[in-house]
Formats: sequence, structure tokens, C-alpha cells
Amino acid sequence: MANQYQQYSTVNKYWQLMRPHTLTAAVVPVLVGTAASKLYFLGSEDHIKIIIFLAMLLACLLIQAATNMFNEYYDYKKGLDDHESVGIGGAIVRNGMSPQLVMRLAIAFYIIAAILGIFLAFYSSFWILPVGLVCMAVGYLYTGGPYPISWTPFGELFSGVFMGMIIILISFFIQTGNIQTYAVWLSVPIVITIGLINMANNIRDRVKDKTSGRRTLPILLGKKASITFMAIMYIIAYLFVIVTIFIKPGGSLFYLLVLFSFPMPIKVIRRFKKNDTPQTMMPAMAAAGKTNTYFGLLYALGIYISAVLAGI
Repeated sequence: MANQYQQYSTVNKYWQLMRPHTLTAAVVPVLVGTAASKLYFLGSEDHIKIIIFLAMLLACLLIQAATNMFNEYYDYKKGLDDHESVGIGGAIVRNGMSPQLVMRLAIAFYIIAAILGIFLAFYSSFWILPVGLVCMAVGYLYTGGPYPISWTPFGELFSGVFMGMIIILISFFIQTGNIQTYAVWLSVPIVITIGLINMANNIRDRVKDKTSGRRTLPILLGKKASITFMAIMYIIAYLFVIVTIFIKPGGSLFYLLVLFSFPMPIKVIRRFKKNDTPQTMMPAMAAAGKTNTYFGLLYALGIYISAVLAGI
């Protein structure tokens, strides 16, 4: 029984190291980009390539997990993480994992993701390799390097664009062989919801981040203005989807499935307004992650159903 518990504890430590609550931020863009590619196949006999989809999904999950590990490593090295830190990290300061092991795992995940990228390039275009390398570089530079992106006011923008738009466009491209303007348009709401996950984290950590010398967007705006900004951006994301109903190809009322997720951003805003300590703001941050998950899954489903019905 003791050995069984020890094995579970070890597996759980590695699982928590990957910060599983953030992994849907890698899944959602792949689903949306792949669903959007279904619109491209209207009137043709082409179908979504499942193997390509699965390889892309795994590569994105590995990159996201590795980015979380780089975050874990550099937050520890720069003294941002300690035993009193609040959050889903803590593999080093609380679970006893060595910094070197965390870094080696992150590099291993990047190597596997790169191999999958070569596989995807072979079946689509080798032009995706430099794009993929840039995405991986941004994942590392978010917390690594001499000037980490996470220390600037541009963390939300970089995470939204590279995790949202770029992944959606790559997922679309490897299925269709080209990029369409409507795929760019469809990516905008996901850029917003992913960026706001990052902002929720920065609102929670703004006091400690400020003492560490960071200049994140919530530090510059202050808590009240940051919450207002979040509320406006959530409204824009939903309005984008509603407007998309009237845009061809494939726009339909099924896009309104995303409205079932609307209670989640309301929870985000209310919980941030009500609480002001890192511990009490954890539920607000969790709600921001769930907003992206529910919004993204319903959005991808609406796009896919619309494409299927339009093709009948």
C-alpha cells in the first residue's frame, strides 16, 4: 500500500508540474482551427485528416506543458516562487523536484514537439517549421532569457496571438494547404479568451510581481481598471461570435452555442471584484481558465456543425 501511494504521489507530482488546468489553452485552438478547415472542404470530397490533427494536438500540448515547466524553473531561479506562493505550480518549492530535472523535462518535451513538427511539415509544407520554431521560442522567452515577456505589459498579447491565432492558423493550414481570411477572423475570440487567462494570473500576482520588478498590464492599470478591461474584452469576444453568424462561409445560428458559456466570465469578474488576496482570487483565475475551455469547445462545435450542415 505504501509503495502504491508513493507511485501515485510521484505520478501526481509530474502531472501537476505540467499544470493540467492550463492545457486546454493548447487544445482549444487546435479544435477551432481544425473545425474551421471543415468550412474549406464545402462542396468537395476532402475530409479532415485525423492523424495530422492528433499530431498537431500532441505537439501543442507538449509545447504548452514545456512552457509551464520553463515558467516553473525561471520563477524559482528568480526568487518568485517560495513555499508561500499561491498557484498551481510549486513542483520545485513544494514537491521537492530538482530545478535541473524540470528543465530537462521541458527540453525533452520541446524535442518531441519538434519531431512532430517535422512530421506535420512532411505532410503539409516545410514552411510551418520556421513558424513552429518561433512559437517555441516565444514559449521559452515568456519567462526565460534576459528580458522575459512575462515581465512586460505584453504577456497577454503574446499568449493570445501565439497560442490562439497562430495555432489556429497552423491547424487550419495543415489540413487545407492554405490560409483563408475567415480563419483569421474566427481566431479573434480565442485570442481574447486565452489572453485573459494570462491577465487573470497577473491580476492575482500583481502585488508580488510589482515588488519583484515586473511591469505587467495589471500592474500598470491597477486592479479596478484591469477588471473593467477584462469585462470589455469578454463582451467583445462574444460580440465577435454573434457578428460571425452573418459572415460567409458557414456562418450559422449554431455559433450561438458559445452563449452557454456566458455565466463563466460573469463569475470571473464578480470573483475578482469581491476578493483581493492571491488565495481568495484563485477561484476567479480558475473561472478564467474554464471560460476559455467552455467557450472554445462550444465555439469549435458550432463551427463544425455549421460546416457539416452547409455541406449537406
